[in-house]
Amino acid sequence: MIRVDEEFLGSLDGPFDAAACMSCGVCTALCPMEIGSLPRELFRHAILGLAERIRQQEDTIFSCLLCRSCEASCPAEVPITENVRILRRHLVKHQLGLGE
Repeated sequence: MIRVDEEFLGSLDGPFDAAACMSCGVCTALCPMEIGSLPRELFRHAILGLAERIRQQEDTIFSCLLCRSCEASCPAEVPITENVRILRRHLVKHQLGLGE
């Protein structure tokens, strides 16, 4: 069963800005790590409040090099790298129990 966490976006530490993502795929085509649907899928899950799906992608989120290759070519100018950092902070804080 998929549970929607209506508070998920509000629980993130920082302004998670992914609404402009058009799911065009340019970001994944340019990823040197060839990380499948990151960030498109992750952003959609975050916006929809699918917190469990975000947690299931922990390895993918921490595999990102934060090199900004995806961001440099994003036609919608989505702050992809900062969004990934925000998801990492959330996972460290809530999933791994290392936060406040």
